[in-house]
Amino acid sequence: MKSHHIRSFHFASPATFYPLAGRLQPLFISLALVLAAIGLWIGLVIAPTDAQQGEGYRIIFVHVPASWMSMFIYCVMAFWAAVGLAFNIRLAAMMASALAPTGALFTALSLLTGSLWGKPMWGTWWVWDARLTSELILFFLYLGFLALQAAIDDPRRADKAGAIVALVGVVNVPIIYFSVRWWNTLHQGASVSMTKSPSMAHTMLWAMLVMALAFWMYSIAVALARVRNIILERERQTEWVRHAMA
Repeated sequence: MKSHHIRSFHFASPATFYPLAGRLQPLFISLALVLAAIGLWIGLVIAPTDAQQGEGYRIIFVHVPASWMSMFIYCVMAFWAAVGLAFNIRLAAMMASALAPTGALFTALSLLTGSLWGKPMWGTWWVWDARLTSELILFFLYLGFLALQAAIDDPRRADKAGAIVALVGVVNVPIIYFSVRWWNTLHQGASVSMTKSPSMAHTMLWAMLVMALAFWMYSIAVALARVRNIILERERQTEWVRHAMA
């Protein structure tokens, strides 16, 4: 048990995590590409045409996983921000910073694909639906986190300010998820649930799950690449960085 804790703290150091992230990044990129290819093949070719929505429903194979990832990444970002704030661990704060742009990307993708799906289904690009509005708020929370960190020159102060924004914003995640239950919205209820059998064809479900895994692998790969850049920027005065860059 003691040796396990020692190894954990060993990789909490930017100097030791930097090479590890470099070794892991190609693995996750490869997994993301393979899973995305499989997920798109199942969703666009194998999955049957929806009886009510026709072929247009296939955008959900990007929209739904992107929406899942927008919420999941925010929770992970807030977790790392909290760890960095509570225990003053530099790498944890760097991980939060590294995750934010990818979370914002998936939130924007969720909103865009939702609009593309909503136009033929609802007859409009946008409605102030509870889920749409709370997802838009999530996008602004990501942008606020990034803008606040960019506006503060001192990285440690920027990390603390960003952590507060991230932790306050966590309350919005369950609002997004439960909005279709709490309010009368245009959004349909969840097709995938932990307590009920899925209300869709198994091929549709598999396509969404595989695409979600692909997005997850992509998020890890990009976060590892970005955290390596953050480490180099913040640790550039240290001897190990000068040695690594030599």
